[in-house]
Amino acid sequence: MSTGEGPRKGRYPLRLRRRPLPWERQPPTWRAARPAVIAAALKRAQARPSGNWYVVGDRTRVRPGRPLAETVAGVEVVVWRDARGRLVGGPGVCPHLGAPLADSPVRCGTLVCHWHGLALNGTATAGWEPLPVHDDGVLVWVRLDAVGGEDPTDAPVVPERPAAATALRSVWRGVGACDPQDVIANRLDPWHGAWFHPYSFTDLTVVREPDGTDEGDRFEVDVSFRLARRLVVPVRAEFTAPEPRTVLMRITGGEGAGSVVETHATPLGPDDRGRPRTAVVEAVVATSERPGFALARHLAPALRPVLNAAAGRLWRDDLAYAERRRHLRDRGQFPG
Repeated sequence: MSTGEGPRKGRYPLRLRRRPLPWERQPPTWRAARPAVIAAALKRAQARPSGNWYVVGDRTRVRPGRPLAETVAGVEVVVWRDARGRLVGGPGVCPHLGAPLADSPVRCGTLVCHWHGLALNGTATAGWEPLPVHDDGVLVWVRLDAVGGEDPTDAPVVPERPAAATALRSVWRGVGACDPQDVIANRLDPWHGAWFHPYSFTDLTVVREPDGTDEGDRFEVDVSFRLARRLVVPVRAEFTAPEPRTVLMRITGGEGAGSVVETHATPLGPDDRGRPRTAVVEAVVATSERPGFALARHLAPALRPVLNAAAGRLWRDDLAYAERRRHLRDRGQFPG
């Protein structure tokens, strides 16, 4: 159960830790990180409906003149904006002779196949059929009913976010040789944070575990984001899984309350060795009531590479975690 409201926002967002413990002397978490708890949380997440929606990527990658293309669960997909600026999309294979539409330009809202000039405006044309797509303001999604096999929904499950007008946003993407469930299981193990990522987290305590109910199916964590050896930002955060391929971290106490980090896991298809590949698309939507945050938003183009570098460092390790989990599971050796 929760032990209180967690860190509260003070006059200054930073804290100076008095006596930082050496990494090896921090309290071990392996007894608390029970495989059955993580496996049960993962199972409940996988049972939730997705409406057959998959994250394709960052909406800012849908640029004028060029489509955004991805292979999702073995299906080549392409999305672009039509002449009215509306997001459209469909199969990434030209129905004429199989050209990769990912390499074709967009002219005045029309995708023109660079092999023979077949023009696609987002409507059914010459055997090409559009797919449902969605722009949620941060990410773009595609609905693949033949892949998902669920009852389709009109829109994906998009977590509540801070208002766009007051938020700083960044999106990072990486690929690992694992399944989406391995990425989600990583995020549903908050206990590994200060051990596996000591460069980013310290003083991590899980104050609440999921109770299996709809309202209580979350982890609550007190943790400090490390800026330097002794300089930290303490917060309370909660982790939930609103759909099978998404884990949401929301800051509920301390600096930046209301900010979210969304981790989306999109299956891509096997690599040349037959291993599954999953794209991790992590969206940070940060907010703060501090007056100086307006300046941070103004400097967003310069700050996004810094945020993405931090995400990349974390996911270099976490994708190794996910890949190891997949490897052991495939061999029947994973204890969870």
